[in-house]
Amino acid sequence: MEIHLFRHGETNFNKKRRIQGQSDSFLTPEGVEQAKQLSVRIAKLEFDKVFCSTSVRTRETAEHAFPSRKDITYLDSLREIYLDEWEGKYYAEIEEREPTSFYHFWNRPDLFNCSGEVGNAETFAQLQIRAMNAIALIRKEHPAQRIAIISHGALLKAFLCHIEHRELKNLWNPPHMHNCAHSIIEFTSDGSGRIIQYADQKINV
Repeated sequence: MEIHLFRHGETNFNKKRRIQGQSDSFLTPEGVEQAKQLSVRIAKLEFDKVFCSTSVRTRETAEHAFPSRKDITYLDSLREIYLDEWEGKYYAEIEEREPTSFYHFWNRPDLFNCSGEVGNAETFAQLQIRAMNAIALIRKEHPAQRIAIISHGALLKAFLCHIEHRELKNLWNPPHMHNCAHSIIEFTSDGSGRIIQYADQKINV
């Protein structure tokens, strides 16, 4: 079984350095072009099923990356990390107002919001569990198939951390999950997974 993970294209929030989380942002013209280029890169791959986050930016990415698919399944469980009152704010504003939490988010994600300092925002551990559960259900319902999933940077990094047994504190370590990055996980019959491509970089195993 292969699961192909795709991050959405560039958004207006990416461009303006605003925090997205689960708030709705939209693809920029560059983001649309990235999704169209992705469509060309994966044109020879045949996917049995395509799953997508319900966020606008992922839906728009799917529309351009998989233009002929009419059977895409949209799941709330594939949405980005929920960041409560941070969502929609500018990075610079949050860094000035809440420097410790901002530092934790980018440098010690394992500590982010563990004390509830960002309201009801998810922790990265909660995000990872949500991602693991969502993809485990997809695997259970579609065994021995090639699956595409369009989602978000933090969620995809959290899931890949699980696969490679990387501690959450190192979640943001390279490779960088750029817009429309393509990662591939191969699952064996015993359920174990190995990453064969991470954000467009082939992995030697």
